[in-house]
Amino acid sequence: MSYEGYLKEFLEISNIDVGDKIRVTKPEIEHEGMLLEKPDYSNENTLIIKLSSGYNIGIDVKDAKIEKLSEGKKPKIELDPIDKQISEDKDNLSILSTGGTVASVIDYKTGAVHPAFTADDLLRATPELVDHANIKAKAIFNILSENMNPEYWKKTAEAIYDEINDGADGVIIAHGTDTMHYTASALSFMIDSPVPIVLTGAQRSSDRPSSDAFTNLMASVVAAKSDIAEVTICMHSSEDDPTCALHRATRARKMHTSRRDTFQSINMNPLATIENNQIHINDAEVPYTKRGEKELSLNNTLADKVALVKMYPGIDPEIID
Repeated sequence: MSYEGYLKEFLEISNIDVGDKIRVTKPEIEHEGMLLEKPDYSNENTLIIKLSSGYNIGIDVKDAKIEKLSEGKKPKIELDPIDKQISEDKDNLSILSTGGTVASVIDYKTGAVHPAFTADDLLRATPELVDHANIKAKAIFNILSENMNPEYWKKTAEAIYDEINDGADGVIIAHGTDTMHYTASALSFMIDSPVPIVLTGAQRSSDRPSSDAFTNLMASVVAAKSDIAEVTICMHSSEDDPTCALHRATRARKMHTSRRDTFQSINMNPLATIENNQIHINDAEVPYTKRGEKELSLNNTLADKVALVKMYPGIDPEIID
């Protein structure tokens, strides 16, 4: 069971397990539904249930009465083995997750979601990847991107360093989009790399027809195999086409909450565009660091007592003092 602390102890004493039908009663509110696994990033006092309407909700158990109505069956998913097609002729790429998952296994009968981040899960969701590279994937931690801070930047930089030191020909970072440009910029100052480091994400989840997750991931694989050995962000370049843009980390910015082409290069053109698994490098317009030009090095010493203050007419000088 994924629940922890007091809630885990209570459920065990009450003989309640994932899959059971329960009733949760709080002042002026009552819900009945099937108990689901708790996502790693949710509050430890939150109970996740699936309502008869099909919706999944989280309930804070503070001041709540929890009753077991009937025993259910814990969802179990059996996965077929896959052929990873490891080849010495293909590049070795590492994909690191910092939060959420690129691939999740879903039981559509119960609505239970089983997040995981292994090479097998990734290749089941995007089997085309094996045509382009040998994929090694793992989660380094699992947080919402708005909770990113310098300590997580350090851990990410260390994980990237280890992967490259172990022989990765390129590294892809799966990251939430809200603070991706901050992480990318920080990494560009912390790591000198002889290989590409590419951050990517999705504006729309993979269960939506308009999802950009697959296109962004495939384009990131192409970018990670390229000659551009810099920290970059790879995301859609427009709302309605399959082209992705590769932005230099220190020049990229998120410009919109939900548009697929939210990331833009500021005061310069993108380093490259990627379409149909082909990369078109704008080297005539934008010089870049080439693969193998730099030696691998890590400097993850950061000062976190730093504030970003935007100037405006009438600003009080004491804010800076």
